[in-house]
Amino acid sequence: MGSTVLSLRIDGELLERLRRHAARRGMTVQDYVVQTLVRDDFDQRFHAAVDETEKFYGADSRHADPADRVT
Repeated sequence: MGSTVLSLRIDGELLERLRRHAARRGMTVQDYVVQTLVRDDFDQRFHAAVDETEKFYGADSRHADPADRVT
């Protein structure tokens, strides 16, 4: 899989926050942002898969209330 360049315009305050978060993890800002996007994408796909599984098998009556669902 190849890579593509994505250019973003962000304000200085946000960039500094990203730098601090990345530095705490010993990462570059680019790596930190990419990791965050990948993690968010995984979370969304995981929740979609759980929803589809529940539709297919039917929601367990013990967890019928969405507030009771462990996420």
